[in-house]
Amino acid sequence: MSNLPKNLKYAASHEWAQLENDNKVRVGITDFAQQQLGDLVFVELPEPGRKVKAQEQCAVVESVKTASDIFSPVSGEIVEINGELTDEPEMVNSDPYQSWLFCIKADDLSGLDRLMDADQYRSLIEE
Repeated sequence: MSNLPKNLKYAASHEWAQLENDNKVRVGITDFAQQQLGDLVFVELPEPGRKVKAQEQCAVVESVKTASDIFSPVSGEIVEINGELTDEPEMVNSDPYQSWLFCIKADDLSGLDRLMDADQYRSLIEE
C-alpha cells in the first residue's frame, strides 16, 4: 500500500502538489510512482523562470527501468528546483514526499481543484 499524505493533492499522472504561502505549489512524484519506476538514477528539472501550463511536461525522472515525464499540476512560473536531486536522485525513492522536484508560482490556483484528494488517488492506483 502506498503512503498517501492527506494534505496533498494528486494528479492522475502521479505527481503530488502542496499549496504553500504566496500561491507557491511544491511538486513531486508519489510513493506509488517511485515504486513503479524503481531506483531513480537521474532527474532532469526545469529551469527556474520557465513558464509552464497546467499538464505541460516540464521534468523527467529516469530509473533503472524507464524514463517518465513529469507534468505541471498548475500554470505558472518555476520559481525553485530541488538541486540536491541532481546529485542524489535516489532521495525520491527514500522519501518521495520530502524530496520535492520543483515549485511553481501559480497564476491561478483553480488547477488544484482538478486534482484528486488522497482517497480519490488511492482508488485510481488500486484499480
